[in-house]
Amino acid sequence: MARPDGVVIVSERYWAFAGVDGTLREGTMPHPPAWAQRLPLVRGLIRLGMSLSPVFSRTGAARTREKVLLAAGVLAPFGFFFLPDRVSLFAGLAITVGLIAMLLRGRALALHGAEHRAIAAVEERRLEETWEGDAAPTRFSPRCGTNFAAIALPVTLAADRLWPLAPALWTPAVVTAVSLAFSMELWRFVQTSGRRWVRALLVPGLALQRLTTREPRLDDTRVALVAVASVLRRERT
Repeated sequence: MARPDGVVIVSERYWAFAGVDGTLREGTMPHPPAWAQRLPLVRGLIRLGMSLSPVFSRTGAARTREKVLLAAGVLAPFGFFFLPDRVSLFAGLAITVGLIAMLLRGRALALHGAEHRAIAAVEERRLEETWEGDAAPTRFSPRCGTNFAAIALPVTLAADRLWPLAPALWTPAVVTAVSLAFSMELWRFVQTSGRRWVRALLVPGLALQRLTTREPRLDDTRVALVAVASVLRRERT
């Protein structure tokens, strides 16, 4: 997870936020109960919620004011069913643009590329060469959240059009939750499949990463590598 002022690296058990100012914050990831991890759809929503832990935890990567703004931006659309359709559409677009601008300000694009490069360096066992600048692993990642967004958007639009029940006050919230849960299941399937036609579903997200990442400088990459080192150290102890 790239931030305007640093990089968050997450494993199953730990997270670390390395700031461009040299600071390092560390934390542990929440663990859902075993039964929840076996339930399709439910496990996807839980995993999606857990992914926000490094941002919203007490010692997380975001300051209090930003946590409030992010929470408001995420929760506001669930109240749009009280608004006329046209007003709801423009309000949704405004919030989306505002959230994107908030998340991608500062050095976020370059740090996003650095995040991917640092993870690729781990997978290629080229950490030292990458730190020294002698290697430059790819800045594109098949597991990036951009790939999930590229899957979730058409799924959500389709669910909104094909929802079989009569509209009610709770419909937008349920459609959104079901769409996100189904998207997570589809994303998990794509990530674990070796079939070429399935992996092709990642192409739109990888293409979008040309917009959501920039070629990182060496100091950007080193910020991400500091976070990687923190997570790896604790995973090995």
